[in-house]
Amino acid sequence: MKVGLLESPAARSRAYWAALLKELGVEVAASGVSEAEALQLGRDTLPDEALGVQLALGRILALGRVDTVLVPHLPEVTNDAWGEAFTELLPRRISGLPTLIDVPDGGPHLENAAAEIGLRLSQSGGGVRRALERTRILAGGPREEMPALARASRATVAVIGPRALLAEPILAGGVRPALEILGLHPVFSSELPLNDVMKRAERMENAGKVADGERELFGAASLLAGKSAVRGLILAVPARDGAARAALTRIGQRMHKPTLTLSVDAGQTDFPELEAFRDRITLGTAQATGDDA
Repeated sequence: MKVGLLESPAARSRAYWAALLKELGVEVAASGVSEAEALQLGRDTLPDEALGVQLALGRILALGRVDTVLVPHLPEVTNDAWGEAFTELLPRRISGLPTLIDVPDGGPHLENAAAEIGLRLSQSGGGVRRALERTRILAGGPREEMPALARASRATVAVIGPRALLAEPILAGGVRPALEILGLHPVFSSELPLNDVMKRAERMENAGKVADGERELFGAASLLAGKSAVRGLILAVPARDGAARAALTRIGQRMHKPTLTLSVDAGQTDFPELEAFRDRITLGTAQATGDDA
């Protein structure tokens, strides 16, 4: 059996799953194309879908002939059909895909899911137990620290957006340099320690009834908005992603610092609205509440 792993910098458990597959001794496929080529594959196949869907599809297609692909489940926002059931919806749209298995991206169910999938792939109970023992140290995800919130002679802005956007250089790589050219110091929500973010998210009204991804976005926005160094918040929306835009709009309305909603597409380097926002937060014209620009 030849297995693929959907690699994404946004997935906290990618090192765990890669190590588990290695320990199980299964044949693991590698992408034969660049990230740009993978994205183009997805765009050509589903041109009208959201940016993250296109990239994920392109990465799956780039694996070539495989039997199974493990897809780490990133947190979805409210009314996000693709986020809720990507591995179920994609085969309905695209025929001939390998079996897609939705796997947890960390959390309390990670090892149980790994045991079940390990048996499915290797048919060896003893081998699975040994693989779980050897990879357990990676189950907690990468070590995380709070990024620097201040930088000399620069105003700090929080950039809030889905991990599936901000953690992907191929998608959001143009945002940071565009802000730095304007003399701003950006702090991305994808860089924050997830435990701190989710603890802050407990303050969200009806938090238990809100989708995990939306709670994560709120927690990051609330955490950074509460820091005196942060002058304003940029709400980064993946191109063609209506669910993410709606979620970030709701979150922006709860903030008490200036906000700017910014649509981000792959390869985009020019964001004309950023200069006016920079002036707004640095020239003393900021309003008490945020709004979209």
